Amino acid sequence: MSVRAGRRVPAALLIPAGLGLMFLVLPLAGLLVRAPWSTLPQRLTEPGVLTALRLSLVTATLATVLCLVLGVPLAWLLARVEFRGRRLVRALVTVPLVLPPVVGGVALLLVFGRRGIVGQWLDSAFGVTLPFTTTGVVLAEAFVAMPFLVIAVEGALRGADTRFEEAAATLGAGRWTTFTHVTLPLVAPGIAAGAVLCWARALGEFGATITFAGNFPGRTQTMPLAVYLALETDLQAAIVLSLILLAVSVTILAALRDKWITSP
Repeated sequence: MSVRAGRRVPAALLIPAGLGLMFLVLPLAGLLVRAPWSTLPQRLTEPGVLTALRLSLVTATLATVLCLVLGVPLAWLLARVEFRGRRLVRALVTVPLVLPPVVGGVALLLVFGRRGIVGQWLDSAFGVTLPFTTTGVVLAEAFVAMPFLVIAVEGALRGADTRFEEAAATLGAGRWTTFTHVTLPLVAPGIAAGAVLCWARALGEFGATITFAGNFPGRTQTMPLAVYLALETDLQAAIVLSLILLAVSVTILAALRDKWITSP
């Protein structure tokens, strides 16, 4: 094996690199080896599996829509508007990336719980309760997934050629028209990539969901929560559910290959 400059790869780098690859690949291979392939079709059609999968797909999609509605304008603000405290706002946007999801769930309870800052008002004024509901699942997933969208869209906006927007402005287009007819088409690939990453993160969310929405079959039990529950009673069912999530992750990576991976 050689690098581009013709130098051989030193063993001091090759050995730990190979061990790192094995460390990442072997657990995934373990799922494939231990999967109950003979009974897989029957297990995939079990009511509990289908219910959790359906709920996961619906809530992840709704969470992604919410992130698009709120995250794209936020990314535009961070990329195109100079204001005091912009670095602080950007740091706050990325906090959910490093915040333990369980802590995020606790924070959501303190804000949207029945006695929370906003939840108390929602309950008394409209009779709306968010924790331990399907809506709560959507909020929890959106909270942890939105930074992926904002970062991707902000990067796309910073890399876009602003001359097209300036030309539209000189031709009399207003800010909203320029944004919808020029800016959004320019950064559409970045928005699409961010939305896919956002959806995948929402689909795999566990900690904030179980803390804020609970684990109720048919209402808040998504695929990761079903895996956690199945581990206590049926290991093979947990493996099947994990395989589904693994397949989704591989599909997401394949879809984003041209966006994030460059050929040598």
